[in-house]
Amino acid sequence: MLHLAIIMDGNGRWANAQNKPRHYGHKEGAKKIKEILQGCLELGVTHLSLYAFSTENWKRPKSEVDFLMKLLERYLKSEKATYIENKIAFKSIGDLSMFSNKLQRLIYELEEETKEGAKLTQYLALNYGAKDEIIRTFNKLNANALSFSEENIKSHLDNPQDVDILIRTGGDYRLSNFLLWQCAYAELFFTKTLWPDFSKEELEKIIQEFHNRERRFGGLN
Repeated sequence: MLHLAIIMDGNGRWANAQNKPRHYGHKEGAKKIKEILQGCLELGVTHLSLYAFSTENWKRPKSEVDFLMKLLERYLKSEKATYIENKIAFKSIGDLSMFSNKLQRLIYELEEETKEGAKLTQYLALNYGAKDEIIRTFNKLNANALSFSEENIKSHLDNPQDVDILIRTGGDYRLSNFLLWQCAYAELFFTKTLWPDFSKEELEKIIQEFHNRERRFGGLN
């Protein structure tokens, strides 16, 4: 198993560099997902987690948030065939209750229609924050009278898979509240490449470097 997580950063700055409005960068960033999905299928990635919309992103201007919601709706509709044809299981992580009923329905429908996908599981983080995920997880354990063991916590997270590789595009060096529990022993890669310019070739180089790293998980050589 190989779990890759990506913080897809830099859409707005990419658009500014092209003298385009920010929403143009978001559109190009959404298109990039298809290329990277294909790269993951070719490079042996079994689980892919993408940070699409955080619990903090609601602080952005309403016009931008509204555009992102419409963009997400179009993506879920237009890329359904890509998931089905490539046997990719789509799953969302995060608190969907903030989204419209229509958007929630589209998300659940895509999850249901792709649940048999065996080649790759792709998680899309929507209204997601790792701190919020951990709080909701503890609330679930408490509601079911379960002990706060590592096993129980992990199994009740939105995404129970430990991350092997975390990539952040866009030049910043922080985790931004993404998969904090799952990234405990992730190998971290930060690239200055803005997300719309990220390529399968750069992804392949990162995965090759990952395989050359020694992972000790707190032990000795």
